[in-house]
Amino acid sequence: MNKEISTPFRTKEILSKHGFTFKKSLGQNFLIDSNVLTKIVDQAKLSPNSGAIEIGPGIGALTEKLAKQAKKVVAFEIDQRLLPILEDTLSPYPHVHIRHSDVLEADVRQVIEEEFEEGQDLMVVANLPYYVTTPILMKLLEEKLPVRGIVVMIQKEVAERIAAKPGSKEYGSLSLAVQYHAVAKTALTVPKTVFVPKPNVDSSVLHLELRQEPPVDLLDEAYFFEVIRASFGQRRKTLLNNLQNNLLSKEQKPMIEEVLQETGIDGTRRGETLSMEEFAALSNAFYSRKNETKKTP
Repeated sequence: MNKEISTPFRTKEILSKHGFTFKKSLGQNFLIDSNVLTKIVDQAKLSPNSGAIEIGPGIGALTEKLAKQAKKVVAFEIDQRLLPILEDTLSPYPHVHIRHSDVLEADVRQVIEEEFEEGQDLMVVANLPYYVTTPILMKLLEEKLPVRGIVVMIQKEVAERIAAKPGSKEYGSLSLAVQYHAVAKTALTVPKTVFVPKPNVDSSVLHLELRQEPPVDLLDEAYFFEVIRASFGQRRKTLLNNLQNNLLSKEQKPMIEEVLQETGIDGTRRGETLSMEEFAALSNAFYSRKNETKKTP
């Protein structure tokens, strides 16, 4: 009978057999707790017809769990040294395909078209390296891929920032950037003790359910995010200060005050107290003014 990859003994055995050493630069931390892996996969709610996309399969512990539930699993692995190990550990699962590439440079949409059936239920499920969590998540979200959702294990502090609500100290531009594309919630906390090597901090499993439609109506999406970044430029400063220092200029203070009054937003508030709807109202009002100014002869 096939022994699970995810047990501490089996992990040690695999690493020893292949003489594998961890590369700190790749943020490699392998999970050695079968129960945690089962909980991660449960979050994805896969059916026997679902497809799963994994990033950084390591030696295949999570991949194996996905393979037992999904019709097909495609995993992106950047580390060439892991390819023969994965070929060995995942040999009982012919419906798993490993792609040797950096997901940040890959054309994920094209991979989906090549590997999965059109309209197939798809989920991204991964234990992401801490150092590239945000760029990977933003790439997956901004490319508006045909996936139902994303379940990822990431640094606990980053998961809290992503799922944060207005008014909390964790809430910021990252919360808004992710929540614009998806409904975010933290599903479970994972202690650092269930990894090898042990990281310095605990992790959390983040569940992102992709939105079919944006949650707010915008005149310009890029400008909306510009306004958000400016509003969080210096967290201790008021909204009015941040907007005149980071988005517009001190000379435009009267116009900024007019827009704040028009949108019913108090300029003495701080960025972290504004909801996404309030940021949308602000950015639409500023964007309209900007275009009016351009039209004025």
